[in-house]
Amino acid sequence: MKNRLKKALTVLAPTAAVLTAGVTWFVSRTPASHFDSVISPDLSPELVSRGEYISRLSDCVACHSVPDGAAYTGGLKMVTPMGAIFATNITPDQTTGIGTYTLADFDRAIRAGVAKDGRRLYPAMPYPSYAKLSDEDVRALYAYFMKGVPAVHRENRKSTIPWPLNMRWPLSFWNELFIPVGQYVQNEAHDEQWNRGAYLVETAGHCGACHTPRSVAFNEKGMNSRSSQYLSGALIDDWFAPSLRNDPNAGLGRWSEKDIFDFLKTGRNSHAVVFGSMTEAFNNSTQFFSDTDLKAVAHYLKSLPGDASYAVQPWQYVSTSAAALDPSQRKPSSGAQTYMAKCSFCHGADGRGQSPWIPPLAGSASSLTADTSSQINITLNGSGRVVANGMPDTYRMPSYRSQLSDQQVADVLTFVRSSWGDRKTAIAPDDVKNIRKRTTPAQASPVILKIE
Repeated sequence: MKNRLKKALTVLAPTAAVLTAGVTWFVSRTPASHFDSVISPDLSPELVSRGEYISRLSDCVACHSVPDGAAYTGGLKMVTPMGAIFATNITPDQTTGIGTYTLADFDRAIRAGVAKDGRRLYPAMPYPSYAKLSDEDVRALYAYFMKGVPAVHRENRKSTIPWPLNMRWPLSFWNELFIPVGQYVQNEAHDEQWNRGAYLVETAGHCGACHTPRSVAFNEKGMNSRSSQYLSGALIDDWFAPSLRNDPNAGLGRWSEKDIFDFLKTGRNSHAVVFGSMTEAFNNSTQFFSDTDLKAVAHYLKSLPGDASYAVQPWQYVSTSAAALDPSQRKPSSGAQTYMAKCSFCHGADGRGQSPWIPPLAGSASSLTADTSSQINITLNGSGRVVANGMPDTYRMPSYRSQLSDQQVADVLTFVRSSWGDRKTAIAPDDVKNIRKRTTPAQASPVILKIE
Protein backbone atom coordinates (compact mmCIF):
# COMPACT_ATOMS: atom_id res chain seq x y z
CA MET A 1 0.00 0.00 0.00
CA LYS A 2 2.78 2.41 0.94
CA ASN A 3 4.68 1.56 -2.22
CA ARG A 4 1.63 2.20 -4.39
CA LEU A 5 1.03 5.54 -2.64
CA LYS A 6 4.69 6.48 -3.10
CA LYS A 7 4.54 5.62 -6.81
CA ALA A 8 1.34 7.64 -7.22
CA LEU A 9 2.91 10.67 -5.56
CA THR A 10 5.98 10.27 -7.73
CA VAL A 11 3.78 10.61 -10.81
CA LEU A 12 1.28 13.16 -9.52
CA ALA A 13 3.70 15.62 -7.92
CA PRO A 14 5.53 16.53 -11.16
CA THR A 15 2.23 16.64 -13.03
CA ALA A 16 0.76 19.02 -10.44
CA ALA A 17 3.88 21.17 -10.59
CA VAL A 18 3.66 21.41 -14.37
CA LEU A 19 -0.05 22.23 -14.24
CA THR A 20 0.52 24.88 -11.55
CA ALA A 21 3.32 26.45 -13.57
CA GLY A 22 1.16 26.40 -16.69
CA VAL A 23 -1.82 28.02 -14.97
CA THR A 24 0.43 30.61 -13.32
CA TRP A 25 1.93 31.52 -16.69
CA PHE A 26 -1.48 31.64 -18.37
CA VAL A 27 -3.14 33.91 -15.82
CA SER A 28 -0.19 36.30 -15.49
CA ARG A 29 1.02 36.50 -19.07
CA THR A 30 1.01 39.77 -20.99
CA PRO A 31 -1.09 39.39 -24.15
CA ALA A 32 0.62 40.39 -27.37
CA SER A 33 -0.34 43.66 -29.04
CA HIS A 34 -0.09 44.72 -32.65
CA PHE A 35 1.76 47.75 -31.33
CA ASP A 36 4.46 46.05 -29.24
CA SER A 37 7.17 47.33 -31.58
CA VAL A 38 5.85 50.91 -31.81
CA ILE A 39 8.15 53.32 -29.99
CA SER A 40 6.96 56.74 -31.17
CA PRO A 41 3.23 56.60 -31.99
CA ASP A 42 1.56 59.26 -34.09
CA LEU A 43 0.06 61.96 -31.85
CA SER A 44 -0.66 64.46 -34.60
CA PRO A 45 -3.55 66.95 -34.24
CA GLU A 46 -5.37 65.19 -37.07
CA LEU A 47 -5.24 61.86 -35.25
CA VAL A 48 -6.22 63.49 -31.96
CA SER A 49 -9.29 64.95 -33.68
CA ARG A 50 -10.14 61.56 -35.14
CA GLY A 51 -9.70 59.99 -31.71
CA GLU A 52 -12.13 62.46 -30.15
CA TYR A 53 -14.76 61.27 -32.62
CA ILE A 54 -14.01 57.61 -31.84
CA SER A 55 -14.40 58.41 -28.14
CA ARG A 56 -17.85 59.80 -28.94
CA LEU A 57 -18.73 56.66 -30.87
CA SER A 58 -17.51 54.56 -27.93
CA ASP A 59 -19.15 56.78 -25.26
CA CYS A 60 -16.12 56.56 -22.98
CA VAL A 61 -17.27 59.54 -20.91
CA ALA A 62 -20.49 57.84 -19.75
CA CYS A 63 -18.71 55.34 -17.51
CA HIS A 64 -15.52 57.23 -16.72
CA SER A 65 -17.13 60.43 -15.40
CA VAL A 66 -19.44 61.54 -12.61
CA PRO A 67 -21.35 64.84 -12.19
CA ASP A 68 -18.94 66.25 -9.58
CA GLY A 69 -15.73 65.35 -11.41
CA ALA A 70 -13.83 66.32 -14.52
CA ALA A 71 -14.39 64.25 -17.65
CA TYR A 72 -12.67 60.87 -17.72
CA THR A 73 -11.52 60.99 -14.08
CA GLY A 74 -13.61 57.95 -13.12
CA GLY A 75 -15.56 57.31 -9.96
CA LEU A 76 -18.81 56.00 -11.43
CA LYS A 77 -20.19 53.25 -9.20
CA MET A 78 -21.29 50.08 -10.98
CA VAL A 79 -23.12 47.50 -8.90
CA THR A 80 -22.58 43.82 -9.61
CA PRO A 81 -24.01 40.75 -7.85
CA MET A 82 -20.63 40.41 -6.08
CA GLY A 83 -20.19 44.03 -5.01
CA ALA A 84 -19.55 47.49 -6.42
CA ILE A 85 -16.75 48.48 -8.76
CA PHE A 86 -15.75 51.99 -9.72
CA ALA A 87 -14.68 53.30 -13.12
CA THR A 88 -11.06 54.43 -13.21
CA ASN A 89 -9.27 57.64 -14.10
CA ILE A 90 -8.32 57.47 -17.78
CA THR A 91 -6.86 60.96 -18.14
CA PRO A 92 -3.11 61.10 -18.95
CA ASP A 93 -2.17 61.79 -15.32
CA GLN A 94 1.13 60.04 -14.58
CA THR A 95 0.16 58.53 -11.23
CA THR A 96 -3.64 58.10 -11.05
CA GLY A 97 -4.42 57.90 -14.76
CA ILE A 98 -2.95 56.31 -17.88
CA GLY A 99 -0.17 58.81 -18.55
CA THR A 100 2.53 56.13 -18.49
CA TYR A 101 0.72 53.80 -20.89
CA THR A 102 2.41 53.03 -24.19
CA LEU A 103 0.26 52.48 -27.26
CA ALA A 104 0.66 48.72 -26.71
CA ASP A 105 -0.39 49.07 -23.05
CA PHE A 106 -3.43 51.06 -24.11
CA ASP A 107 -4.30 48.49 -26.76
CA ARG A 108 -4.13 45.64 -24.24
CA ALA A 109 -6.49 47.48 -21.89
CA ILE A 110 -8.95 48.38 -24.65
CA ARG A 111 -9.04 45.15 -26.66
CA ALA A 112 -7.79 42.48 -24.24
CA GLY A 113 -8.99 43.74 -20.86
CA VAL A 114 -5.51 43.80 -19.27
CA ALA A 115 -4.15 46.86 -17.45
CA LYS A 116 -0.52 47.95 -17.70
CA ASP A 117 0.33 46.31 -14.37
CA GLY A 118 -1.13 42.99 -15.56
CA ARG A 119 -4.43 43.21 -13.70
CA ARG A 120 -7.35 41.72 -15.59
CA LEU A 121 -10.11 44.30 -15.95
CA TYR A 122 -13.67 43.50 -14.94
CA PRO A 123 -15.87 43.09 -18.04
CA ALA A 124 -17.99 46.03 -16.89
CA MET A 125 -15.42 47.65 -19.18
CA PRO A 126 -16.83 46.59 -22.58
CA TYR A 127 -13.57 45.20 -23.93
CA PRO A 128 -15.40 42.12 -25.32
CA SER A 129 -16.93 44.57 -27.84
CA TYR A 130 -13.85 46.79 -28.21
CA ALA A 131 -11.84 43.66 -29.04
CA LYS A 132 -12.95 44.07 -32.66
CA LEU A 133 -11.90 47.74 -32.95
CA SER A 134 -9.65 48.44 -35.89
CA ASP A 135 -5.96 49.23 -35.37
CA GLU A 136 -6.62 52.66 -36.87
CA ASP A 137 -9.30 53.48 -34.31
CA VAL A 138 -7.16 52.27 -31.40
CA ARG A 139 -4.30 54.51 -32.61
CA ALA A 140 -6.67 57.45 -32.81
CA LEU A 141 -8.13 56.84 -29.34
CA TYR A 142 -4.65 56.66 -27.86
CA ALA A 143 -3.65 59.96 -29.49
CA TYR A 144 -6.79 61.62 -28.14
CA PHE A 145 -6.36 60.40 -24.57
CA MET A 146 -2.67 61.32 -24.51
CA LYS A 147 -2.93 64.75 -26.16
CA GLY A 148 -6.58 65.77 -26.29
CA VAL A 149 -7.61 65.11 -22.68
CA PRO A 150 -6.27 67.23 -19.77
CA ALA A 151 -4.37 65.27 -17.11
CA VAL A 152 -6.25 65.32 -13.80
CA HIS A 153 -4.92 63.85 -10.57
CA ARG A 154 -7.80 61.91 -8.99
CA GLU A 155 -7.30 58.75 -7.00
CA ASN A 156 -9.18 55.64 -8.06
CA ARG A 157 -11.61 53.96 -5.70
CA LYS A 158 -11.26 50.33 -4.71
CA SER A 159 -14.06 47.90 -5.40
CA THR A 160 -16.21 46.56 -2.59
CA ILE A 161 -16.06 43.00 -3.94
CA PRO A 162 -14.80 40.87 -1.03
CA TRP A 163 -11.97 38.35 -1.11
CA PRO A 164 -11.75 35.80 -2.67
CA LEU A 165 -14.30 36.99 -5.24
CA ASN A 166 -12.13 40.01 -6.01
CA MET A 167 -9.26 37.93 -7.35
CA ARG A 168 -8.61 38.89 -10.95
CA TRP A 169 -6.72 35.85 -12.27
CA PRO A 170 -9.86 33.79 -13.05
CA LEU A 171 -10.77 36.49 -15.57
CA SER A 172 -7.96 35.15 -17.77
CA PHE A 173 -10.06 32.05 -18.37
CA TRP A 174 -13.22 34.15 -18.78
CA ASN A 175 -11.47 36.25 -21.41
CA GLU A 176 -10.29 33.16 -23.25
CA LEU A 177 -13.85 31.87 -23.43
CA PHE A 178 -15.75 35.02 -24.25
CA ILE A 179 -13.59 37.66 -25.97
CA PRO A 180 -13.89 37.63 -29.77
CA VAL A 181 -10.61 37.12 -31.63
CA GLY A 182 -9.47 39.67 -34.19
CA GLN A 183 -10.70 42.94 -35.62
CA TYR A 184 -14.10 43.37 -37.24
CA VAL A 185 -14.22 41.56 -40.57
CA GLN A 186 -16.47 42.82 -43.37
CA ASN A 187 -19.47 40.60 -44.07
CA GLU A 188 -19.44 40.15 -47.83
CA ALA A 189 -23.12 39.22 -47.84
CA HIS A 190 -24.01 42.82 -46.98
CA ASP A 191 -23.24 46.24 -48.41
CA GLU A 192 -20.84 48.86 -47.11
CA GLN A 193 -23.52 50.76 -45.17
CA TRP A 194 -24.63 47.61 -43.34
CA ASN A 195 -21.03 46.75 -42.45
CA ARG A 196 -20.38 50.24 -41.13
CA GLY A 197 -23.52 49.99 -39.01
CA ALA A 198 -22.47 46.56 -37.73
CA TYR A 199 -19.05 47.91 -36.76
CA LEU A 200 -20.58 50.84 -34.90
CA VAL A 201 -23.21 48.77 -33.07
CA GLU A 202 -21.25 45.58 -32.35
CA THR A 203 -17.86 47.15 -31.68
CA ALA A 204 -17.36 50.86 -30.99
CA GLY A 205 -20.88 51.56 -29.73
CA HIS A 206 -20.93 48.32 -27.67
CA CYS A 207 -24.73 48.39 -27.73
CA GLY A 208 -24.87 44.75 -26.69
CA ALA A 209 -23.33 45.57 -23.31
CA CYS A 210 -26.73 46.89 -22.23
CA HIS A 211 -29.21 45.44 -24.73
CA THR A 212 -28.08 41.79 -24.80
CA PRO A 213 -29.04 39.33 -22.03
CA ARG A 214 -26.20 37.67 -20.12
CA SER A 215 -25.64 34.11 -19.01
CA VAL A 216 -24.81 32.89 -15.51
CA ALA A 217 -21.15 33.62 -16.33
CA PHE A 218 -22.09 37.28 -17.01
CA ASN A 219 -21.07 37.05 -20.65
CA GLU A 220 -23.34 38.44 -23.35
CA LYS A 221 -25.34 35.61 -24.90
CA GLY A 222 -24.63 36.95 -28.37
CA MET A 223 -21.97 39.28 -29.73
CA ASN A 224 -23.14 39.91 -33.30
CA SER A 225 -25.99 39.62 -35.78
CA ARG A 226 -25.53 35.87 -36.16
CA SER A 227 -27.06 35.32 -32.72
CA SER A 228 -30.81 35.66 -32.20
CA GLN A 229 -30.09 36.68 -28.59
CA TYR A 230 -28.00 39.67 -29.65
CA LEU A 231 -29.70 42.98 -28.75
CA SER A 232 -32.87 41.13 -27.68
CA GLY A 233 -33.22 43.19 -24.47
CA ALA A 234 -31.72 42.95 -21.00
CA LEU A 235 -32.10 44.21 -17.44
CA ILE A 236 -29.26 46.42 -16.24
CA ASP A 237 -29.19 48.61 -13.11
CA ASP A 238 -32.96 48.32 -12.70
CA TRP A 239 -33.60 49.58 -16.23
CA PHE A 240 -34.74 47.24 -18.94
CA ALA A 241 -32.79 48.04 -22.10
CA PRO A 242 -35.36 47.06 -24.74
CA SER A 243 -34.86 44.86 -27.74
CA LEU A 244 -33.22 46.58 -30.72
CA ARG A 245 -34.39 43.82 -33.01
CA ASN A 246 -37.49 43.96 -35.16
CA ASP A 247 -39.98 42.50 -32.73
CA PRO A 248 -43.28 44.24 -33.50
CA ASN A 249 -44.12 45.29 -29.96
CA ALA A 250 -41.16 45.08 -27.58
CA GLY A 251 -38.58 45.97 -30.24
CA LEU A 252 -38.13 48.22 -33.27
CA GLY A 253 -40.58 46.46 -35.58
CA ARG A 254 -42.83 49.52 -35.89
CA TRP A 255 -39.92 51.95 -36.25
CA SER A 256 -38.58 53.01 -39.64
CA GLU A 257 -34.91 53.69 -40.34
CA LYS A 258 -35.75 57.40 -40.11
CA ASP A 259 -37.37 56.86 -36.69
CA ILE A 260 -34.15 55.27 -35.43
CA PHE A 261 -32.05 58.05 -36.98
CA ASP A 262 -34.20 60.75 -35.35
CA PHE A 263 -34.12 59.04 -31.96
CA LEU A 264 -30.32 58.79 -31.93
CA LYS A 265 -29.82 62.26 -33.42
CA THR A 266 -32.37 64.29 -31.46
CA GLY A 267 -33.18 62.05 -28.49
CA ARG A 268 -36.81 61.68 -29.49
CA ASN A 269 -39.26 60.61 -32.18
CA SER A 270 -42.96 59.86 -32.42
CA HIS A 271 -42.48 56.59 -30.49
CA ALA A 272 -40.21 57.52 -27.59
CA VAL A 273 -37.89 59.95 -25.82
CA VAL A 274 -34.56 58.79 -24.39
CA PHE A 275 -34.61 57.99 -20.67
CA GLY A 276 -32.72 55.93 -18.11
CA SER A 277 -29.23 54.84 -19.10
CA MET A 278 -29.87 55.82 -22.70
CA THR A 279 -29.94 59.47 -21.67
CA GLU A 280 -26.20 59.46 -21.01
CA ALA A 281 -25.56 57.61 -24.25
CA PHE A 282 -27.48 60.27 -26.17
CA ASN A 283 -26.11 63.29 -24.31
CA ASN A 284 -22.47 62.44 -24.95
CA SER A 285 -22.47 59.97 -27.79
CA THR A 286 -25.14 59.27 -30.40
CA GLN A 287 -26.09 62.87 -31.18
CA PHE A 288 -22.46 63.48 -32.18
CA PHE A 289 -22.35 60.68 -34.74
CA SER A 290 -22.15 61.87 -38.32
CA ASP A 291 -25.40 61.58 -40.23
CA THR A 292 -23.78 58.94 -42.42
CA ASP A 293 -22.87 56.83 -39.40
CA LEU A 294 -26.32 57.19 -37.83
CA LYS A 295 -27.96 56.10 -41.07
CA ALA A 296 -25.65 53.08 -41.11
CA VAL A 297 -26.67 52.19 -37.54
CA ALA A 298 -30.36 52.47 -38.44
CA HIS A 299 -29.86 50.40 -41.59
CA TYR A 300 -28.08 47.65 -39.64
CA LEU A 301 -30.63 47.53 -36.81
CA LYS A 302 -33.55 47.23 -39.22
CA SER A 303 -31.87 44.15 -40.69
CA LEU A 304 -32.06 42.20 -37.41
CA PRO A 305 -35.07 39.87 -37.42
CA GLY A 306 -37.41 39.71 -34.47
CA ASP A 307 -38.02 36.64 -32.38
CA ALA A 308 -39.80 34.16 -34.65
CA SER A 309 -41.23 32.36 -31.61
CA TYR A 310 -42.76 35.58 -30.31
CA ALA A 311 -46.18 34.83 -31.82
CA VAL A 312 -48.11 37.99 -31.10
CA GLN A 313 -50.04 40.44 -33.21
CA PRO A 314 -48.45 43.86 -33.70
CA TRP A 315 -49.85 46.38 -31.28
CA GLN A 316 -52.74 48.52 -32.47
CA TYR A 317 -54.28 51.44 -30.65
CA VAL A 318 -57.52 50.72 -28.80
CA SER A 319 -59.48 53.51 -27.15
CA THR A 320 -59.85 53.07 -23.42
CA SER A 321 -63.50 53.11 -22.48
CA ALA A 322 -64.90 56.45 -21.40
CA ALA A 323 -66.21 54.85 -18.24
CA ALA A 324 -62.69 54.07 -17.06
CA LEU A 325 -61.75 57.73 -17.28
CA ASP A 326 -65.06 59.33 -16.31
CA PRO A 327 -64.60 61.19 -12.97
CA SER A 328 -67.99 60.03 -11.78
CA GLN A 329 -67.10 56.39 -12.45
CA ARG A 330 -63.51 56.28 -11.16
CA LYS A 331 -62.74 54.96 -7.70
CA PRO A 332 -60.59 57.39 -5.67
CA SER A 333 -57.87 54.78 -5.17
CA SER A 334 -57.86 53.36 -8.67
CA GLY A 335 -54.98 53.46 -11.13
CA ALA A 336 -57.19 55.42 -13.53
CA GLN A 337 -57.73 58.08 -10.86
CA THR A 338 -54.00 58.42 -10.27
CA TYR A 339 -53.33 58.50 -14.01
CA MET A 340 -55.78 61.31 -14.61
CA ALA A 341 -54.44 63.29 -11.65
CA LYS A 342 -50.70 62.80 -12.23
CA CYS A 343 -50.09 61.68 -15.80
CA SER A 344 -52.82 62.75 -18.21
CA PHE A 345 -51.82 66.42 -18.45
CA CYS A 346 -48.60 65.46 -20.24
CA HIS A 347 -49.29 62.01 -21.68
CA GLY A 348 -52.96 62.66 -22.48
CA ALA A 349 -56.09 60.88 -21.43
CA ASP A 350 -55.65 58.94 -24.67
CA GLY A 351 -52.10 57.89 -23.72
CA ARG A 352 -50.69 59.27 -26.96
CA GLY A 353 -48.43 61.91 -25.44
CA GLN A 354 -47.44 65.12 -27.19
CA SER A 355 -45.01 64.14 -29.91
CA PRO A 356 -42.11 64.67 -30.13
CA TRP A 357 -41.62 66.27 -26.72
CA ILE A 358 -43.64 63.98 -24.48
CA PRO A 359 -43.69 60.31 -25.46
CA PRO A 360 -46.78 58.14 -25.79
CA LEU A 361 -47.45 55.48 -23.19
CA ALA A 362 -49.86 53.73 -25.52
CA GLY A 363 -47.87 51.20 -27.51
CA SER A 364 -44.51 52.09 -25.96
CA ALA A 365 -41.93 49.31 -25.69
CA SER A 366 -41.82 49.71 -21.90
CA SER A 367 -45.59 49.14 -21.79
CA LEU A 368 -45.47 46.10 -24.04
CA THR A 369 -42.39 44.28 -22.76
CA ALA A 370 -42.86 41.71 -20.03
CA ASP A 371 -40.23 43.33 -17.80
CA THR A 372 -41.75 46.19 -15.80
CA SER A 373 -38.53 47.62 -14.30
CA SER A 374 -38.19 50.67 -16.54
CA GLN A 375 -41.75 51.87 -15.97
CA ILE A 376 -41.42 51.47 -12.21
CA ASN A 377 -38.00 53.12 -12.15
CA ILE A 378 -38.95 56.19 -14.15
CA THR A 379 -42.19 56.65 -12.19
CA LEU A 380 -40.32 56.55 -8.90
CA ASN A 381 -37.22 58.48 -9.96
CA GLY A 382 -38.08 60.55 -13.00
CA SER A 383 -35.83 61.04 -16.01
CA GLY A 384 -32.43 62.61 -16.35
CA ARG A 385 -32.05 65.82 -18.31
CA VAL A 386 -31.75 65.41 -22.06
CA VAL A 387 -29.28 67.88 -23.57
CA ALA A 388 -29.48 68.22 -27.36
CA ASN A 389 -27.21 70.61 -29.24
CA GLY A 390 -26.14 72.07 -25.91
CA MET A 391 -29.72 72.92 -24.88
CA PRO A 392 -31.30 71.13 -21.88
CA ASP A 393 -34.81 69.87 -22.35
CA THR A 394 -37.85 71.70 -21.00
CA TYR A 395 -40.06 68.70 -20.31
CA ARG A 396 -38.79 66.09 -17.87
CA MET A 397 -40.56 63.22 -16.21
CA PRO A 398 -40.70 64.16 -12.50
CA SER A 399 -39.99 61.82 -9.62
CA TYR A 400 -43.09 60.52 -7.85
CA ARG A 401 -41.37 58.49 -5.14
CA SER A 402 -42.36 60.97 -2.42
CA GLN A 403 -45.92 61.50 -3.73
CA LEU A 404 -47.11 57.99 -4.52
CA SER A 405 -47.11 54.87 -2.38
CA ASP A 406 -45.96 51.51 -3.67
CA GLN A 407 -49.60 50.53 -4.10
CA GLN A 408 -50.43 53.70 -6.05
CA VAL A 409 -47.46 53.25 -8.38
CA ALA A 410 -48.41 49.63 -8.94
CA ASP A 411 -52.04 50.59 -9.64
CA VAL A 412 -51.30 53.42 -12.06
CA LEU A 413 -48.79 51.36 -14.03
CA THR A 414 -51.15 48.40 -14.15
CA PHE A 415 -53.73 50.79 -15.57
CA VAL A 416 -51.25 52.01 -18.21
CA ARG A 417 -50.27 48.46 -19.13
CA SER A 418 -53.90 47.37 -19.59
CA SER A 419 -55.10 50.40 -21.58
CA TRP A 420 -55.02 51.46 -25.25
CA GLY A 421 -54.24 47.95 -26.46
CA ASP A 422 -51.10 47.53 -24.31
CA ARG A 423 -50.34 44.08 -22.91
CA LYS A 424 -52.11 43.27 -19.67
CA THR A 425 -49.26 42.75 -17.21
CA ALA A 426 -50.16 43.61 -13.63
CA ILE A 427 -47.57 45.15 -11.30
CA ALA A 428 -47.48 44.22 -7.62
CA PRO A 429 -46.62 46.68 -4.83
CA ASP A 430 -43.64 44.51 -3.87
CA ASP A 431 -42.19 45.04 -7.36
CA VAL A 432 -42.25 48.77 -6.69
CA LYS A 433 -40.94 48.40 -3.16
CA ASN A 434 -37.87 46.45 -4.27
CA ILE A 435 -36.88 48.96 -6.95
CA ARG A 436 -37.55 51.86 -4.58
CA LYS A 437 -34.99 50.41 -2.15
CA ARG A 438 -32.28 50.04 -4.79
CA THR A 439 -32.61 53.31 -6.69
CA THR A 440 -32.43 57.08 -6.23
CA PRO A 441 -33.99 60.05 -8.09
CA ALA A 442 -32.48 60.94 -11.46
CA GLN A 443 -29.73 63.55 -11.49
CA ALA A 444 -30.90 67.01 -12.53
CA SER A 445 -27.34 67.89 -13.60
CA PRO A 446 -26.11 65.43 -16.23
CA VAL A 447 -22.51 64.69 -17.16
CA ILE A 448 -21.84 66.64 -20.33
CA LEU A 449 -18.45 66.40 -22.01
CA LYS A 450 -17.34 69.65 -23.59
CA ILE A 451 -14.77 69.47 -26.36
CA GLU A 452 -12.87 72.72 -26.72
